[in-house]
Amino acid sequence: MMSASFRLSTRALSMVLSTAIGLAPLAAFAQQAQPRTPAPRAGQPAPAQAPAGQAGATGPTVVQVKPEPSQTAWTKVCGKDEAAKKEICYTTRDFVSDQGQPVLAVAIYDVKGDANKIVRFLMPLGLLLQPGIRFGVDSAQPTPGRFAICFPNGCFAEAQVKEDFINAMKKGTTLSVSVQNQGAREVSFAIPLTDFAKGFDGAAIDPKVLEEQQKQLQDELAKRQEELRQRLGSGGANAAPGAPAVPGAAPAPGVAPAVPPKP
Repeated sequence: MMSASFRLSTRALSMVLSTAIGLAPLAAFAQQAQPRTPAPRAGQPAPAQAPAGQAGATGPTVVQVKPEPSQTAWTKVCGKDEAAKKEICYTTRDFVSDQGQPVLAVAIYDVKGDANKIVRFLMPLGLLLQPGIRFGVDSAQPTPGRFAICFPNGCFAEAQVKEDFINAMKKGTTLSVSVQNQGAREVSFAIPLTDFAKGFDGAAIDPKVLEEQQKQLQDELAKRQEELRQRLGSGGANAAPGAPAVPGAAPAPGVAPAVPPKP
């Protein structure tokens, strides 16, 4: 049975989920991220392979991401969990590749009266779930997390943290999230923390402003997806399988999304 905070956060994160349009073509991203090993020449032995789960001599593949251009700052959204009678706020931001393709999203949940915070990531498809994730600010010791639930265009990973981790995010430069791809090779996403403190400590966004931002973002994502279809082939005939349709505007916190939460 899910906790009250997880039920509400799953609903509220429908906004974050909706911003991840285009993650389906990234299903093979984690597998493709590792550098290719050149084929050995005739008469030469094949290069030794690192054991599964080890990074090898070259270390993890580091993926630099940047904020989604249409989301100019960290966004704070607050709502009330009627079942638990508690207020919950989440501060979130979406991140894209250098080419502007959505890669992941981050959300920090703060339940009023609860000392623990929840860090939740919307990660690309095509990752090994069992090892979970590791994340940390700058050079700090990484914190382990687990995958909680997957949707057609991404998987949520989460962990509980305390106030000291939030303070580190406020003062830090980069939040690193490490996972393993389908080849059991480590991939690390480098997430900039610019202005996180301002968003987390600031006032929650007005629902009307949030609705307008979501509409603008949906329009932009629809445009990008159409451009992707045109590049891949006429009418999207050659588009990546499983590419989701653009959903409608996301509901406010406390309203169930189109995809029902896991029971």
